[in-house]
Amino acid sequence: MFEERRKLIGHILVEQIKSFFTYDADRQFYAKIFPGSVDPESLKHIRKMKTTDLDSVLAIEQTVYKYPWTRGILVDCMVVPGYYCWVCEDQHAVFGYAVLAIGVDEAHVMNLCVNSSLQGEGWGARLLEKMIGVAQEKPIVDTLLLEVRKTNKSAIGLYKKYGFKKIGERKGYYPTGNGREDAVMYALSVS
Repeated sequence: MFEERRKLIGHILVEQIKSFFTYDADRQFYAKIFPGSVDPESLKHIRKMKTTDLDSVLAIEQTVYKYPWTRGILVDCMVVPGYYCWVCEDQHAVFGYAVLAIGVDEAHVMNLCVNSSLQGEGWGARLLEKMIGVAQEKPIVDTLLLEVRKTNKSAIGLYKKYGFKKIGERKGYYPTGNGREDAVMYALSVS
């Protein structure tokens, strides 16, 4: 019985390792060679942002936000030590991204955005989970912070779902068409 269990556990571990290493290559290959043979949802994933993603990320930023980040800000985030940048992509395009800054004692969600057409499908949550996981891995980080527009109820709902607690407000933090909007500040303990 013990030997059988050991073999089964070994087999499961080998399969998990194989699926980890063959994920992109096999699925991407079959999707290209045999269109329709792979579920398109299985081709969506999160990876580290590359400079070749900047145009796509900037296009999403400009579509989703009335006051988007500039290319220069995005480039700075990619090159400054302590910043982590990811994208969500499918077989054809980037459809979301996230930027996390790590400092002494704290990490800060700088940006989290998913293309409007895919919002509500869980990719914002997956990006947030990625940022929480990275913050938890850093021994110098105790708290994950963020600001969000007071009117962004869907984002606020997501942050609360993951245990973020309101710690304050920043008056007039965000620009609007007719003045400024307050930001709500949230924090999550990650130590």
